[in-house]
Amino acid sequence: MAHEAHPALTPAQARVLHLAAQGLVHVPRKKATREAVEWAIGRMQMLQIDTIHVVARSPYLVLFSRLGGYPMGWLDELLAAGRLAECWAHEACFVHAADYPLHRASRPLRQQHWAMRRAHKMAADCPDGMHRLLQHVREHGAVRSADFKNGRRAETGWWDWKPEKRWLEAWFALGELMVARRERFQRVYDLADRVCARHPAGREPVSAAQARRDMLLRSIHALGIARAHWIADYFRLARVTRSELDDLCADGEVMRVEVRGWDKPAYVHRAHAELLERAAAGRLRAGHTTLLSPFDPVVWDRRRVRELFGFDYTLECYLPAGRRRYGYFVLPILHRGHLVGRLDAKAHRRHGMFEVRSIHLEPGVAVSTTLVAALAQAISRCARWHDTPDVQIRAGYPHTLSARLHAQL
Repeated sequence: MAHEAHPALTPAQARVLHLAAQGLVHVPRKKATREAVEWAIGRMQMLQIDTIHVVARSPYLVLFSRLGGYPMGWLDELLAAGRLAECWAHEACFVHAADYPLHRASRPLRQQHWAMRRAHKMAADCPDGMHRLLQHVREHGAVRSADFKNGRRAETGWWDWKPEKRWLEAWFALGELMVARRERFQRVYDLADRVCARHPAGREPVSAAQARRDMLLRSIHALGIARAHWIADYFRLARVTRSELDDLCADGEVMRVEVRGWDKPAYVHRAHAELLERAAAGRLRAGHTTLLSPFDPVVWDRRRVRELFGFDYTLECYLPAGRRRYGYFVLPILHRGHLVGRLDAKAHRRHGMFEVRSIHLEPGVAVSTTLVAALAQAISRCARWHDTPDVQIRAGYPHTLSARLHAQL
């Protein structure tokens, strides 16, 4: 079967195609809405959850990078209203509630994920306690971990959680419990059937094999352009084979594309055909400058971000303080299609102060007037969204950077 030829892309065009698919090409032009929050999550396919909050917690920050300022409570309201659901996808994530059946059907594909392995071990080690807890939820309704105040603290296990918290998380991974809502970001668990009853109807794949095919297509769509070895990580699936990709191309679902300098072809979803044409013609340009979460889909695959952007990134909060090079919770800086630096910040909410502990530009990035103005605007927007409008910059590298930013701010 003959395949339609597509123009070869430059690496820069591949980057902007990826950012366009992720919703990070343009500065937000419209005021954010609840519908825009749902739209952004759908575009990414999922929104990874993390609890670190020296600045806004990661899921809120990922949305801010795409939508601009918005009330963080909207995310919690959409979950409580049954528009969103929580499940294990890349990691623990928010997903569209209508997509939850897909994730339920794909659970057998992720048995090697660390959360599934621990959940199965918990079920084997503590069957009586786990079943008592599940029966309690069945009879008494939704619960929080905090409702079990007298639980014995575990000496080993998941971050020294008390047994009831570990059992709740195990049932969540196994699919018997879901998160009905959050209260001050704390999960409230209920039976999956009761939570799903609030969800809009979704298409349930017939088999795990069909779920895998769907997730491969969704991964390629979300990435915009994907090398074969990038695809599996998006949903934490087993390695993608060449024959699977050949089948998707033969079915017309995916286009095979050459990128100059890449030794193997890349893949683009058919829904991005127009974006591909615009990118190849040089008519797709990135103009957005913003701060990214360490758990943003653009950077969560460290190998991909290194290959696509030439950006070596490590989240250093898990390292001892003496081994950190850039800081505790460092935010990559996106500027007009490039990752140009990284910023370590803390939002002092009580004092209305946004502290930039350090900001480092990448080697070779010039401290131009255009860059400094864009960085100052991006930092200021982020600070105002945190209700910490007083920006204090402690250190900048190169050393002229902090003074020039102060002058702009």
